[in-house]
Amino acid sequence: MEQDLKKFITVKETAKMLGVTPLTLRNWDKSGKLEAGRHPFNNYRVYQRQDIEKLLVEIATNKEKRPTRPPKNRVRKLEVTHL
Repeated sequence: MEQDLKKFITVKETAKMLGVTPLTLRNWDKSGKLEAGRHPFNNYRVYQRQDIEKLLVEIATNKEKRPTRPPKNRVRKLEVTHL
């Protein structure tokens, strides 16, 4: 029974893992971006640890593929070519 409890994590724990607020998770649940399950006794939102870990891996691999942007405060030169 205790192993089953470790499979599921609360909104607060999930928010901490993902680096977002609990309110953001609730909004994602309402919009369908990241659906939560419900605890059978208290009806609180819960997430499967396995799903969140997969999401974190997916986010990490997408960050690696994305080109890096220069910092916003860095001055960039505009190259003008004449026709």
